This record gives sequence, C-alpha cells and structure tokens, in this order.
Amino acid sequence: PQPIHNSAKAVVSTQSTGGVGAGRGPLIRASLNASKRSNIPIKVYAVEKNECAVLTLRNLLKDPYFSEVTIVDSDMRSWTPPEKADILVSELLGSFSDNELSPECLDGAQRLLKDDGVSIPCEYTSYLAPIMCRRVYNNILKQNPDGPSPESFHMGYVVRLKNVWVFDKVKPCFTFRHPNHAAVMDNSRHISLEFTSDIEALLHGFAGYFDAHLYKDILISIHPDTHSPDMFSWFPMFFPLKVATLVRPGERILVDFWRVVDNVKVWYEWALSEPQPQPIHNSEGSTYWIGLFS
Repeated sequence: PQPIHNSAKAVVSTQSTGGVGAGRGPLIRASLNASKRSNIPIKVYAVEKNECAVLTLRNLLKDPYFSEVTIVDSDMRSWTPPEKADILVSELLGSFSDNELSPECLDGAQRLLKDDGVSIPCEYTSYLAPIMCRRVYNNILKQNPDGPSPESFHMGYVVRLKNVWVFDKVKPCFTFRHPNHAAVMDNSRHISLEFTSDIEALLHGFAGYFDAHLYKDILISIHPDTHSPDMFSWFPMFFPLKVATLVRPGERILVDFWRVVDNVKVWYEWALSEPQPQPIHNSEGSTYWIGLFS
C-alpha cells in the first residue's frame, strides 16, 4: 500500500477512494491498510462488474475492518458516484502495459475523480525488443495437431521467456498517463523502432515488457533492466513473426507497431520492414483483439 499511503498523506482531510476493477479485494485491503498506516480515515467505493468477484467482495463486508467500503456492482465507465474520489486505484495492467484496456477503462472512469485527484497508477509504458527464441517459436508451430495454423502468428502470447537471445537494447513503445488531460482522448498509437544486431541469428519475434509509475517515483517493472524484485505477477509478451528471419551482424531490424482502437475493440498490428519485409501481422484485428464491452 505504499503509493496509496503516500498519496493519502498528500491531503490531510478524510479521503474518498475509488477502487476500480476491484477484483476480489486486494486493492481494497491495501487501501484500508494505507489508511490505518497514515492515520487518515477513508471511504472506499469498490467498483467491479464481474458478478463472481462482486460476491467475494460482499463477503468481505462481514468483517468490521471493511465497514467503510461500499461495493458497487457496475462498469466503472457508466457508474455515477455520489461523490468524486480523491484517489482512484486500479490494477488493470497487462504484460504489455495497456493490453488489458487500462487506458480505455481509466479514461472512462476519470469522471469519478476530482479535478486535483490522484490516479494510481499515474503512468505506464510498454517496451519492445527483437529476440531469438526457438523453443517458444516451435511451440507455436506445434500447437495445432493438423499443422501450423496461420492465425497462430497473428496474436500475442504471455510467456516466461527463458533461453532467448535479445538482439539489442529494449526500447520504449507506448506511454499512457492518468488523469488524461488531452483535449481529445485517443488511445491509438503507432511507432517505428530500429534495432541493430551484432551477431548472426534467427529473429523469431519481439518481446514485450512494461513498467508503471504508481505514484511519483514508486515504480513496478518487468523491464529486464529494472525488474521489480520478487515480482511474478506478469510475464513478458511475445509477438511472433510468421517467417523467422535470418539477421546478420550489423544489419538493422526495423519494425512498426500499431495499437488500433475502433468502436468495439482494441488490437495490435506489427510489421517487419528490415532486413526482410513481411506483411502486417493481425491486420484489422483479424485474429487477436480485446473487446471494449466484454
């Protein structure tokens, strides 16, 4: 609860805290623990739309420790609160930071937060690196007993990457900040990234990582250089290439990544342009996408 504790200390009156995507209660418990530690009373609204999780949350209310918690069975994007929150706490991050729709959910829930309110997390960034990972690639090839499925190379995989070769330094991809003060909220993104190989090896795809600033300088990360100690809540993402590509020493690896948003879903597209061009993977979200209203 350190970031909640620190943000609560920043305002010395009673706090209203919103736990959006409250799940089965760990964020709620952390908020109450931070309140006790800070000696600052809080009122908590636990907003959750999953019916099974709501049942678990309601069972928590049998404990007097949760007496200041109100369970809200609703989508955070449509609920109208009786009061706005000083602190909005969420855990909507995925292995590639935004691949579980944290930007869309928090932008929709931003109206629950006071104008000077605090969002936890306040910023998160995805990262990419080209890798050789024969074992993971072979597992993708073998997952269909009737032979390799073309669709298998048009989706991202959450994988604990071991025995891999990273061609170059990990580079930042997409960044999101909350509260979002943009005049027009648009969470679509595009980036072109350039890497250089210093060995000859097969390029099988791209590893995806993330880090997140919870409050000020408090960071959680699965970035290889800044990985949070003993944190196993997220494994990296892997975005495969349909054709494994030989890369020679000194050759450039050029890739384009897109985060595409329409009225019903969000998806990623990626395309290698050097050293050997390949078609856009997952074009138009044909295989892999995340529904905005599921």
